[in-house]
Amino acid sequence: MPFHTLISVAQLRDRLADPSMVVFDCRHDLMQPEKGAQAYREGHVPGARFAHSDRDLSGAKTGKTGRHPLPEPSAFMAWLGANGVDAAKQVVSYDYVGGASATRLWWMLRWLGHDAVAVLDGGWEAWIADGAPVTTELPSITRTTFAGKPRALTVDVEFVLSHLGDPGVTVVDARAPERYRGETEPIDPVAGHIPGALNRLYKNNLDAGGRFKSAELLRAEFQGLLAGRSPGQIVHQCGSGVSACHNILAMEIAGLPGSRLYPGSWSEWCADSSRPVARG
Repeated sequence: MPFHTLISVAQLRDRLADPSMVVFDCRHDLMQPEKGAQAYREGHVPGARFAHSDRDLSGAKTGKTGRHPLPEPSAFMAWLGANGVDAAKQVVSYDYVGGASATRLWWMLRWLGHDAVAVLDGGWEAWIADGAPVTTELPSITRTTFAGKPRALTVDVEFVLSHLGDPGVTVVDARAPERYRGETEPIDPVAGHIPGALNRLYKNNLDAGGRFKSAELLRAEFQGLLAGRSPGQIVHQCGSGVSACHNILAMEIAGLPGSRLYPGSWSEWCADSSRPVARG
């Protein structure tokens, strides 16, 4: 039975020898971009490949498209095939410190039509706490061909701009509240948020142990935030289209599928001074 949202440490441990299982280590530090690759070299889940958020899960930056633009589908599909992913594979992604990059890979595979993908619940920390095996050995990979087609799961900056004030479209910002309010901005050149956006810090999807909250609790929390809006009315964003995927996964777990991603997010929005900015 394929996993579509989450997989537990125990479930992954039981399937490590399964040749249809492909695991990706997505650990990434926004302020130290090579820290994740170093952590992977020091130890990772046996068989895991490494996925770099800047190089593998993003396309070329132009200065106008945000810090983590989506790659060209053909380039991403070629990368997936080179890492042994095809339609028959169950993909698992894991991360640390909340798991934002792991959810980005989860979302990107679904974007290309591959639903057999799940995030390791609790991430690297849960794997280590369970005493699960760790290796420094690089995996042996058999190349294959990944064939997919992008689904209509995104909106662009023109869509967001043209729907400001539209009650049928609501943006949900996954950044920290102080960044949303414009009190601080450690990364991008402008502080604030898209006018009309709601705020849901992605880490609020997790319990005190770093695992996703129950489906029932997530559903109640998101229904409270959305106040009667349907998932199809929701557009998720963050700083650069990474942690927003965490909220999309949380809504999927909650049984609220159908929301979309604005990949450019705040880093694209604020790159043009003509676009309005809200604070507070």
